[in-house]
Order: sequence, then C-alpha cells, then structure tokens
Amino acid sequence: MSHLFTRNLTFQSNDLGKEVTIMLTFDADMQGLYEDFFPVVWKVSTFGETGPYRAHATYTSQLAFSKPQVVDGNIIDAETSVKINDSEKTSLTEANDVYHFSSPQAGTPGVLQAVNNTGAVQDIAVGFMSPGDLMPKPALYFRGVGDGSHVTARFTPVLRAYITSDYQETAIIRGAIDTPAIWSQNLAGLAESTTWTLKRDLATGHYTLVQS
Repeated sequence: MSHLFTRNLTFQSNDLGKEVTIMLTFDADMQGLYEDFFPVVWKVSTFGETGPYRAHATYTSQLAFSKPQVVDGNIIDAETSVKINDSEKTSLTEANDVYHFSSPQAGTPGVLQAVNNTGAVQDIAVGFMSPGDLMPKPALYFRGVGDGSHVTARFTPVLRAYITSDYQETAIIRGAIDTPAIWSQNLAGLAESTTWTLKRDLATGHYTLVQS
C-alpha cells in the first residue's frame, strides 16, 4: 500500500478585471478517455471582476470505487463504495436490489480493478475520499460495464484547470473540452498546501495560475 497524502489547494484572485469561472477536473491523457470512460467535474469556482476572491479544494490519495447515481448527466451521489489502493481489485455484486463491493484483494500491479458480477450492465466510478464525506468524489466514470467485465483504472492525480462556465460540479464530461487548460499539476508532486493566484494578461486576455 502506498503512502496516503492530502493536498490542500487554494485558488485566489484580486481585481482580476473580468469575471471568470474556473473548472477543475482529472482529464489527463489516458488511453480510452472519452471512449471507455469519462472525466467528472470536481470543482467549479467563479472569480469576480473586482476585489479579492478565494476558493479551496482538498484532495486525498485514498482512492475508491463507487456505484454512481446519475441524473441528467450528473453524478448526484453513490449507492455504495469501497476504498481501494493501487494493485488491488474488488467485485461488485447484487442481491435483492442491494449492491455490494467485496473487500479488496491483491490484483494486477499498477492498476485498480473492479469486476462487475451483478448479472447486468452497471455504471462504475473511480474517485477519491473527501474529508468528512461518507462517499467518494467521482473522478472517472465508466459507463455500461458488462456483466463479467472489469474496470481497469490507472489513476494518476493530474489535475487540470480550465476557464469555462459550460460545466457544473459532478457533471460527466462527454467529450474533450474545447478550450486549452491554463494549469496542469500532478498533485503527488506538490506540497501539502499550496496557493495559486489567477492572473489575466491585459494584452492577450490569457489567464495563468501562478503559485504564490
């Protein structure tokens, strides 16, 4: 089992000059992205035109599989979940309309696996535990996993920030975002707490997040 860590992220601005919305998601380039699985919006924060603004986000490296509840393209909750670590596997079963993930066992090195043994097609999400929450925050959504099939995830916590107001928190992102990311960080490589200041270049209109 790898060492668990927490990352406290603070995003701030002051007299930005234009109101903008930042969206955070784990959509780093992964094989099968937007085909086998889809990223989920983690955080959406709006920073005003004038004055100071600040938003916080806390990530923990304790990963988890969940059976998500999806309404209108948003993951509103999870029916059940199980904590999982790298190189472990779990099995999803169903009895009397109650779903259950088995206790994780040793699996394939370098990946997380969940096998669907419910007898029917299921949606499965991989995410991370959040302080104070019973259910994990979804990061990747696997749609229509067949009975007897398995989800294999190589989750690296590369977080990206986008300037866009097209998404809401917990929305499933069905296709590549049509604006480039302004910031990308592997959270494993950051200090436990970091602060990032949002700045706007008056000449180009481009935005940057600079560590404070």
